[in-house]
Amino acid sequence: MDNLKEKTTKGLFWSMMNNGTVQLLNVVIGILLGRRLSQEDFGIVGLLTIFTVIAGNLQSSGFSQGLINMKAPTHRDYNSVFWFNILASFAIYAILFAAAPLIAWFFDEPRLVGLSRFVFLGFVIASFGIAQGAYMTKNLMIRELAVSTIAALVVSGTTGIVMAYKGFSYWSLAWQQILFILVLNIGRYYYSGWRPTWKIDFGPVRQMFNFSVKILLTNIINTVSNHILTVIFGRLFLLKDVGNYTQANNWNTKANNFISGTMGQVAQTVLVSVTDEREREKRVMRKMMRFTAFISFPCMFGLALVSREFIVLALTERWLESALLLKILCVSGAFMPFYTMYQNLVISSGRSDIYLRLNIMQIVLQVAVILAFYRLGMVPMIIAYSAFLIVWLLAWQRAAYRLLGITLAETLSDICPFMLAAAGVMVVTHFCTLPIANYWLLLAARVTMAAVLYFVVMKLSRAVILDECIDFAKKKVMKKKE
Repeated sequence: MDNLKEKTTKGLFWSMMNNGTVQLLNVVIGILLGRRLSQEDFGIVGLLTIFTVIAGNLQSSGFSQGLINMKAPTHRDYNSVFWFNILASFAIYAILFAAAPLIAWFFDEPRLVGLSRFVFLGFVIASFGIAQGAYMTKNLMIRELAVSTIAALVVSGTTGIVMAYKGFSYWSLAWQQILFILVLNIGRYYYSGWRPTWKIDFGPVRQMFNFSVKILLTNIINTVSNHILTVIFGRLFLLKDVGNYTQANNWNTKANNFISGTMGQVAQTVLVSVTDEREREKRVMRKMMRFTAFISFPCMFGLALVSREFIVLALTERWLESALLLKILCVSGAFMPFYTMYQNLVISSGRSDIYLRLNIMQIVLQVAVILAFYRLGMVPMIIAYSAFLIVWLLAWQRAAYRLLGITLAETLSDICPFMLAAAGVMVVTHFCTLPIANYWLLLAARVTMAAVLYFVVMKLSRAVILDECIDFAKKKVMKKKE
């Protein structure tokens, strides 16, 4: 138990450092690109996001998660997935290359033909590193993953910024994506130590197929669910409006991915290790849910609080229309990391059928919500969409109850104190800082006041999670001194 706790703590620490550094770099890169590029530049690249992510899902086919879910995958398992991914990626690229004119026709944007064919090269390059990424995640090589990701961000981000300032417009975003994947793969090869061999055997892929195909279908459904608004906006609104939504959603995603990524890199591996002990797994799951709530609510509610001043200061007044969209998305974004936790629980339990069924139902209901509200305009539709995402967590909670016996009352008792504390802190901070007119002072005052108030509330309420974080930080400092 102590060994698992130590591994989990170290994994979470390096995962948080990884995602924190990555998101900080993303913020810097996003600000510099946002100040240079137009709404149309972000809009045209945003239109392709759903295609690139779905292609990536088809390429990995869920086998990456299948490897992580195995107790002890062998070289043969990794090698089988490696070669399958490469063959699948070339086949999918050929199809999408031919489909590029249709994509351009659908959005009535001729520039998408050449752009899409270039951007789609990204998942061909990515196929060469998926098995290595799964190997590193399975072995909790979070620090090495962090170094690889940070190096990829620095190289790709610097290139994208230079190209943007040299006048390459949306092509700077395209090159940024390609270079990120290329450098990330180089890092995975360097650190993982695992190398493919020419002995190609698809037997392990066939054995994993029943589990992995359900993960594949679910990942595709998740992709459609996450990006369906961009597709709809691309058909109904101008590229400028699509760009405003894309910008707001990018910042929301950067923020909630910090928490989701931190938990996701550790959760499935840890839960798989305790699947044979139901009560222990339940304790682990509940503790990870509390940790998620402890971080997610103050981060996301805090970003919603400062959305206007952040957008104006970071990206200038011309992006002001995206500030309200960001505020709305951040409220539902605070709950998105819980989806990651529930999904990892279901996958680690080997119940990809539940994973698939819940996501199919989710996309059907989401489409119904969108069709019911899109005529009212962008803002009402996003409000309805965000509200649905929060409510749908109840379906995942029911699955958690069936698998581990975690009741709704237990879950609410785990996460509601953090949610109410964070919401209360943001409300108090909002009203206390209203008289401040200068945006720089307002942003600094709100961030500082909210952080201090949340810490004080956690201390006064004797939050165990906070004490454990402080103790871990102290131990790290002591080790460095020694």
